[in-house]
Amino acid sequence: MLGGAAMWPLAARAQQRERMRRIGVFMPGSAGDPESQARNAAFLQGLSELGWSVGRNVRIDYRWGEGETERYRAYAAELVALSPDIIMALGSSTVNALLRTTRDVPIVFATVIDPVGAGLVASLARPGGNATGFISFEFGIGGKWVELLKEIAPRLTRAVVLRDSSIAAQVGLFGGIQTAANARGLELRPIDLYDKSEIERAVADFAREPNSGLIASAGNRVLSQRELIVTLAARHKLPAVYPYSSHVASGGLISYGVDQNEQFRRAAGYVDRILKGEKPADLPVQNPTKFELTINLKTAKALGLEVPPDPARHRRRGDRVTPRIGRSP
Repeated sequence: MLGGAAMWPLAARAQQRERMRRIGVFMPGSAGDPESQARNAAFLQGLSELGWSVGRNVRIDYRWGEGETERYRAYAAELVALSPDIIMALGSSTVNALLRTTRDVPIVFATVIDPVGAGLVASLARPGGNATGFISFEFGIGGKWVELLKEIAPRLTRAVVLRDSSIAAQVGLFGGIQTAANARGLELRPIDLYDKSEIERAVADFAREPNSGLIASAGNRVLSQRELIVTLAARHKLPAVYPYSSHVASGGLISYGVDQNEQFRRAAGYVDRILKGEKPADLPVQNPTKFELTINLKTAKALGLEVPPDPARHRRRGDRVTPRIGRSP
């Protein structure tokens, strides 16, 4: 009786002393950005559903890139120096910086374009190294953006393409946009997202010609400068298509892209599996399963555009259509 009573507290204390695991998180944006907060919340929710609780059995260390790509190697080195069990990373640039720092610490990535072409993995089915994760886009999505833009604004004959050419995958993505544009007689002008004043000048100059539109390509610069991009499109009355629904929430016309939060919830599943013993080399890189088509009806009205009854009648199975009555800048 006494022995049993004495043993119980010891067993209880042993259960409480659960092993603490360490996760590094590397995001290219800023901690205060609502989009970054939503993604991180989805990641934490996914971990929680799998039994991981911050402060109880997991600790998370963050590094925020703030768009300072020249600092990514330093941020990656800081994270690796903390000896994490695993690192979760967003985007090709952060993963590249991490892989140049470590080939030992497992890495799970989300919203990456063409990880094979970027040299992040050996193949989608068998990544082969210390990184695996989730693809955000296939290059063909660029054609989808052109298709949607022409459908909602059929008079367009030219479009400016805002992009970040420092990302290798942007070449393939722009190729998909170019092919679709040529088939529809749409003239393109690419502009790099580096200098704010230059972006404003170039878009204003381009918009002087009639029947002009705007296509925002993918990447952190497109995301982090969304307020500027949406404001310029409204100022110059340019029908525009975006890769992220947050642009539409900020007043943009239409977006089509992967469900970002869903990718982060799924990434939590890979983190869980690796922490429990599986290897990233054996976990296949996965394609997106959910896409969002979002339309800002208020912005469409301000531009004098009529939204077709089903502007994505050719969309893929599983796509979610969200007509949004949002603000216009």
